[in-house]
Order: sequence, then structure tokens, then C-alpha cells
Amino acid sequence: MKWRKLGHIFDPKPHGFFGDYSAFAQSPQALVFDDFVRIYFSTREPDADGTFKSHIRYVDMTPSFEVIAVSHDPVIPLGKLGTFDEHGIFPFHVTRTDAGLYGYTSGWSRRESVSVETGIGLSISHDDGHTFERIGDGPVLSASVDEPFLVGDPFVFTKDKQYMYYIYGTTWKTGPDGVAERTYKIALATSEDGRTFTRYGRIVDDVIPDESQALPTVFEAGGRYHMVFCFRDTFGFRDDPTRGYRLGYAYSDDLMQWTRDDASLGFERSDSGWDSAMECYPHVFEMNGRQYLLYNGNAFGRDGFGVAVLEDV
Repeated sequence: MKWRKLGHIFDPKPHGFFGDYSAFAQSPQALVFDDFVRIYFSTREPDADGTFKSHIRYVDMTPSFEVIAVSHDPVIPLGKLGTFDEHGIFPFHVTRTDAGLYGYTSGWSRRESVSVETGIGLSISHDDGHTFERIGDGPVLSASVDEPFLVGDPFVFTKDKQYMYYIYGTTWKTGPDGVAERTYKIALATSEDGRTFTRYGRIVDDVIPDESQALPTVFEAGGRYHMVFCFRDTFGFRDDPTRGYRLGYAYSDDLMQWTRDDASLGFERSDSGWDSAMECYPHVFEMNGRQYLLYNGNAFGRDGFGVAVLEDV
């Protein structure tokens, strides 16, 4: 597989989402229209206590990735007091269905003993993706007996039915610095209506001990299904590039059984610049007959995102 990087296409800082604090455009996810592409992403709103909330905005771009317009208002409000998405939505995956535009949210809320809990919600747009309304205050997929916490990062691929690839937490462990860190893996659930899902469990193998896997995205090319995701070590990933996020890859012939093969992805960190220390939160989409890969770079998307095009499978 051969990807060609087209460059850093969106920097959030000039757009002033939160005054002096306008960094971060995380987890870019595309919705293609006839003559432009809308890319949803998560911004960070700082709180006085040093924490933050995640809000969803979008940028409209030409097919050559020139900015047309930027949404300064969130496309969906945060959840009510005590709900699973009270403190943020990150990421936000939009897909076209027979029932209209479905926006799958990865909502998160703060915890006391650990930093966060997450769940997957569903929203619907009635205005071509400018805004979304929840179908209810609760999640459509959340913690269960076998997946006890941190259910999130939904990506829905439609074939004979809806295949939702997502992540779930397996452990919380206290690191050398005394901070609890989470480990999570990629799993699969399927649905006939996009609302009620049957879980199939974990589907992607590890390549390093205590590996966390995130943001699966699936596409079809060359007679096979392909998954791109990111992975990192459980500890030290924030400051050590050798432990931080990099992109992984798996392939499948049936959307159910997946074979890990990172070396075949053909996508490496740059020698310098905005994506030299980290590559994370990938999203693959088709536009004008070609496959494009959106991704964040250093510091989990502080500087926005870039794009690459698939030149050979």
C-alpha cells in the first residue's frame, strides 16, 4: 500500500474558537458532498480548573482541500448534567443512511477515581449536517459485562448491514507517576437499523505489550477491506515519541476476521514538522474515485490535521 502525503491542510489557531486558546482540531472525519467535503473535528474549550470540554465543529473544503467555510458554533450541544457526554464529544462520525444523516458520538464524562468514562451515542441531522439532534440522552452502546468501561470511537461501515468498529477499555493501571492510565482495544458490533447493535468482541491483535488501539476506520479497495487505526503504549505516550501514537493496519475479506499487518500500510512519520513526533486519529474516505486519509499529528492534534492520498493498494 502506498500513500502520498498532501500536507497540513487545517490549523485551528487562526479561527479563534475560544479566544486566546484556539488550538486542537482532533479526529477529523469527512462527509463528502457533490462539490465539497465537510470535515468534522473536536475542539477543546478550557475550564478555569485546567480541564477542558470537547465540542464538534466542521470545516468545508474544496476537493483540493482549500478552506471554504468554518463552523464557529458547535453542531451538537454537550449532554445534560450527569449524562455520558456531559463533558465532551470526541470523536464524531457521520454517515449517510436510508433514514438520513446519522452522527455517532463518542461522549465522555469525568470520573473521580479515574479521569474519564465514555459511551457511544446517536444523533440525526435534518439540515444537511449543519446541526444534529440526539435520539435520546443515553448511549446506544456503553459498558457491559465483557466490556466494562470506555466504549467509544465509533466508525460505521455499511455493506449488507451496519458494521460498527469501536474501542472498549480493558484495564486501568497506575503508572510510575501515580496517574491511572487506560488501555483499550478495537471491537466490532453489527446492526440492521443503525440503532440496536450486536457485539462480537475484540478483532485486532496487539504488536506491543499493553497496547492501546484507537479510531478504527475501514474502506474497501483492491477487492479487500482495509482498516487503519492508531495505537500507543499505555505509559509514557504523552512525552516519548517511541511510545506515542502511530498508525496501524489490518485487512479482512469478510469485515469480521482481521489480520494485523502494520508494515503494509506504507505510512511513516515525517522527518520534521507538525507530524514528526506523532500520527493519530485516522479517517479514510472516498472522494472522486480516490481514497484519502485524514489524520492528526503531534500533541494529539494541537496543530490540526493533514491529508494523504492512496496511490497504490
